[in-house]
Amino acid sequence: MPNRGALFRVEGGGHVAWLFGTIHVGARDFYPLEPRLMAALREATVLALEVDPTGSQNDIARAVREHGMYQNGRGPASAELPAPYRPRLDRLLRRYEIGPQSVALMKPWMIASLLTVREFEAQGYQAELAVDAWLAQQAHGRGQKVIELESVQGQMALFGRMPLADQALFLQECIDAIEDKEQAGDAREIARAWATADQAALDRIAAKTAADTTYSGRFVSQVLLAGRNPALAARIAALLKSERRSVAAIGVLHLVGAGSVPELLRARGLLVERVY
Repeated sequence: MPNRGALFRVEGGGHVAWLFGTIHVGARDFYPLEPRLMAALREATVLALEVDPTGSQNDIARAVREHGMYQNGRGPASAELPAPYRPRLDRLLRRYEIGPQSVALMKPWMIASLLTVREFEAQGYQAELAVDAWLAQQAHGRGQKVIELESVQGQMALFGRMPLADQALFLQECIDAIEDKEQAGDAREIARAWATADQAALDRIAAKTAADTTYSGRFVSQVLLAGRNPALAARIAALLKSERRSVAAIGVLHLVGAGSVPELLRARGLLVERVY
């Protein structure tokens, strides 16, 4: 099998952690993953993920209700949009065969996330085949310990804390990107770069993300990546200290670019080697 994503070997105190970069969608031909990573997974005493997508569905549903849905009868999200965007949103919902009732209580950021997933699906990638989900299934199937570096509550709160006006702008920019074919191009680019472990392409994507001055671009760069990297690095360092052999799998964009998790681990005095 070819190399996928990005893989780092982290060593400290005689312990080894393998750090693997994932994407949150997938395709059947992604699997199984390449032999070195599969061997590392078999030898590990624990698999660490951002969150375990196969974990408590009640916890996931609770986080969705709390952070992704309107409370007290407010909504729909289209009411937050400027009038010209409302029919454009309706057209996209029809394109992806999303019924109006299924999004009636969703906040704008949640609809934007749903549209993004559907655009990945239109390019041939599926959320149910996501790399982190596949890894979790493999680990649980072996009876291996799976831990979470974050929580679904914490992740969704990052979006849910956005003021509604900013959420509306986030959705507007998502609509623009899909209609301009930018979203489709970005989906193909990140999936291809991950599927071929293309270091140069991943670096270009990281640089493009960091330079994006749109609201959604700054949110991704500053909140979803730079804002989370220090805590992720700290938890991976703690994992390395407590476990002789471990694998941590997090989104690949956390592993590239300025202020990346490998860079932060090196700053802690750990030996970090990029394998691919």
